[in-house]
Amino acid sequence: MAHPLLGAVAAGHIRTAEAAVSMLREGGNAFDAALAGLFASCVAEPVLASLGGGGFLLAHPEHRAPILFDFFAHTPRKKRSQQEQDFVPILADFGTAQQQFHIGLGSIAVPGVIRGAFSIHRALCHLPMRDIVEPAIAAAREGVFINALQHYIATIVAPILRSNPAALALHESRSRRGELAAEGEEIRYPELAAVLEALAHEGEDLFYRGDLAERMARDSLDGGGHLSAADLACYQAELREPLALSYRGARITTNPPPALGGALIGLALALLEPQPIGCHNAGTTRHLSVLAKAMGLIQRLRRERGIDRDLDARAAEALLGPEQLKAYHAALDSGPASTRGTTQISVADRAGNLASLTLSNGEGSGYVLPGTGIMLNNMLGEEDINPGGLHAWTPDRRLASMMAPTVVAATDGRRIALGSGGSNRIRSAILQVIVNLLDLGEPLETAVEAARIHLEDDILNLEAGFAEAVLQELRSLFPRQRLWPARNLFFGGAHSVQVDALGHCSGRGDSRRGGVCLLV
Repeated sequence: MAHPLLGAVAAGHIRTAEAAVSMLREGGNAFDAALAGLFASCVAEPVLASLGGGGFLLAHPEHRAPILFDFFAHTPRKKRSQQEQDFVPILADFGTAQQQFHIGLGSIAVPGVIRGAFSIHRALCHLPMRDIVEPAIAAAREGVFINALQHYIATIVAPILRSNPAALALHESRSRRGELAAEGEEIRYPELAAVLEALAHEGEDLFYRGDLAERMARDSLDGGGHLSAADLACYQAELREPLALSYRGARITTNPPPALGGALIGLALALLEPQPIGCHNAGTTRHLSVLAKAMGLIQRLRRERGIDRDLDARAAEALLGPEQLKAYHAALDSGPASTRGTTQISVADRAGNLASLTLSNGEGSGYVLPGTGIMLNNMLGEEDINPGGLHAWTPDRRLASMMAPTVVAATDGRRIALGSGGSNRIRSAILQVIVNLLDLGEPLETAVEAARIHLEDDILNLEAGFAEAVLQELRSLFPRQRLWPARNLFFGGAHSVQVDALGHCSGRGDSRRGGVCLLV
């Protein structure tokens, strides 16, 4: 239901959402709340979020231009030879699908979460950092109960969590040593609590220039990684102008280059704009085949044009130019087109501020910074963001993320903040929520929870919920299919909030990733 009071928070865990809500109750704004959620998610969602990862905040302050804070992972300045690297393959098992990742010190890119958090705080927040961090400190000290989703995610990446004693200790059962904590068990993180408290008092240099930075650099040098003290000291959060799009009369802002996800969503929307998708087409073969063809075409363009490696503002403009779109539309009409660990926090406040924050640690490298409880990322070990090859990354550059925090301003006065986790499925999850909202006229709750599809490598993945007759018709267009028996985190987690024309807030946490929505 809509609610006229302080705001709405949608996130992937109740403790994450509660931390954000507590800031709204204390008089903070949407950005105070989003930061509190960020820190709490590193405690409550430890596989998906970490202070050793990276992310983005799309901030829509009321009566001010939107701004994008880019604090995603950055490649180190020097690359070691493959023979020197600690770089180990592991297989994540989703049950219905499997995906290979690489971990170890050689998989770690320069982390940006802490620098980003302090940059956001200086620019947009009202409350002191110690107040914002306090809910996360309390959760880490008091303990967090493992819910069903967190346990499931832990089993998927169990090879990483079992890769060394320090990694296992963060997720280990207190009653069954050597085993991952089961659903319902409580885990405490005293070292992480102490680090959070120190950061709140001493600031970000503790991590990027102090003793912690020295230990990271020394372990990396000794153990086969790329990180150096200079990499950490020179890391900066970047402020960017969001990518502005239009679709069905709505105004959409999303993550700009060098990130990939926003531009690819923009391309998909441009492809779909001339297509007659209306409420009468919901769930039909026409509706799903057009979506799937657009997804397939985008994947092909990514590979053929090399935009995974080199997307800047000019390239994005060319990608979305009228001549290119004309050619893309012809390809779309010609016939069938041949998890990462990420969490989303969306906040709306009664002043009209909107925050969409997407945070990722990859799957985690297995390396835990000693004495901190912080597992660092494995962004250099992810094929999805290193499509040119796992060892082909360019030194001293932002990695090209698929994360795409987004705000939609609909023609009826609603403004919706959304985003998603899910690696390559991020763009398809956000795209389908937008289509559900603007083409099919679905309310936010239905738009988020509706069954999804995802086409990749000519395989059409379909969640349960589509009519059998439609599935039969789709097989003639997309013979390679993978049917998922239920909603699954493979298809993302589009936690979303909205403010209507009267200032009423509402939202929906995506059930695929343990989503909750709290109104306050």
